[in-house]
Amino acid sequence: MFSKSKDTARNSETLVDSTSSSINTNSVWRMMIVDDEPDIHTVTEMALQNVEFEGRKLEFIHAYSGEEAKALIVKEPNIALILLDVVMETRHAGLDVARFVREDAKNSLVRIVLRTGQPGDAPEESCFINYDINDYKEKTELDRKRLFTTVLASVRAYRDLMKIEQDRKYLEQNKLGLERVISASSSLFETRSLEKFASGILQQITSVLFIDSESYLMQSNMATALADDPEHWKIVASSSPSNASGKVSPENISYYIEQACKTKKSSFIDQHFVGYFEARNGKSTIIFVENCGDLDPLSKQLLDLFSMNASIAFENINLEKEITDGQQELILRLGEVLEGRSKETGNHVRRLAHLSYLLAKTIGLSEDEATHIKLASPMHDMGKIAIPDAILMKPGKLSEEEFEQMKFHAEAGEQILSTSKRPLLMSAAVIAGQHHERFDGTGYPKQLKGDEIHLYARIVAIADVFDALMHKRCYKEPWELDDALEVIKQGRGTHFDPELVDAFLGVIPEAVNILHRYEDRPNR
Repeated sequence: MFSKSKDTARNSETLVDSTSSSINTNSVWRMMIVDDEPDIHTVTEMALQNVEFEGRKLEFIHAYSGEEAKALIVKEPNIALILLDVVMETRHAGLDVARFVREDAKNSLVRIVLRTGQPGDAPEESCFINYDINDYKEKTELDRKRLFTTVLASVRAYRDLMKIEQDRKYLEQNKLGLERVISASSSLFETRSLEKFASGILQQITSVLFIDSESYLMQSNMATALADDPEHWKIVASSSPSNASGKVSPENISYYIEQACKTKKSSFIDQHFVGYFEARNGKSTIIFVENCGDLDPLSKQLLDLFSMNASIAFENINLEKEITDGQQELILRLGEVLEGRSKETGNHVRRLAHLSYLLAKTIGLSEDEATHIKLASPMHDMGKIAIPDAILMKPGKLSEEEFEQMKFHAEAGEQILSTSKRPLLMSAAVIAGQHHERFDGTGYPKQLKGDEIHLYARIVAIADVFDALMHKRCYKEPWELDDALEVIKQGRGTHFDPELVDAFLGVIPEAVNILHRYEDRPNR
């Protein structure tokens, strides 16, 4: 035995700790010696100083009391083995430490070997039954050879447990990653706006990968887009707002666009992710994420899976957009035909659609609902198809009998459109049938009043009257803005919903901009 005082041992160990703090714990097996006898620490370390397992040496951590051991167990990570004395500051201090490790620190991986010089105070059988320890040795039997085999067996067991734990965490991470992909993909499939979809993809990629890199979503503007011509590409969305909706910088990413277009696949190039999607019309979309770093295989699999789902969602968005755009165009063309038949010049239905959308958004309706009104409102006068030309085109004031016939267009429009089960046409039927009802119940055709009139029809009624007043008709010249607004104000609570009037009066500058943007085209 070598003689060394406890203070000297502590000072010496302080030096060891200060230098070992920089040691990579993955390159050593960390072993804690817990004993109130400094000589035990010295002899144990000397006996094991040259021990290696799988190319990794032992790193020693020293504690001289049960309380010190508890503090170190919380502070020091990745301890493989604790050689634990039983009798220290109390006769059961070591047993208290064993219980603390398992129950308080929740550490089930570290191997605990009880080492006692007084087995009568802690009988072996009792210790194994009452405490979650892994081995029990009397100090008198623990010579160098047995110490070596005990430590090696414990380290090997710790290694195997760590492998199991890593596999468990990997599977858990895989599960969580898949859940993130499913959640992210679901939100993408719910998105109908191309712009929101593009921004959503970038947000979800950073969420799936837990990265904070610059990212871009770019689209080609032609089916035969060439990567070496940046004019064919446009940034639709960017994680940096200053880069959104701008031209692609060829110095930065044109090379990666070219590679993606050649392979027509998503790939990792120079630690950048380049996601490639191609729609049925031949136009391409590329997602570019800068400096993803050296992603682990799991992250790459998650990104590939998400990209595949995003590709499907992108295709659906494009297809739905084509259908919606075509549907809107047909509706507008039909509305224009009806206007032409009544000698109204071409853009009334376009202005009405945008004015209705503006008012719907102003009162807090969702984007989807406001767009729904925008698409349905151009069919408000569908029933005019049933009105004779002589009445529709009459330049002067209608007689009482003629006006009664004209009023029929509301019922006729509702009858024509209500036979459809499509939500858009059902809404259009309501608007067509009710947009001439008045808030005080004096309108036509059913004398509905107040909330009996559908909100969509109440919105369109204000937009329709305002636009009609501001533009020339076969029976009148356009009015000045102040005069038109006075009619709207006087109709508050009688002709129009008062709350809608107040909301509309608050967005007059935007309404006037719509009138200017869609000025009437001259008749030919």
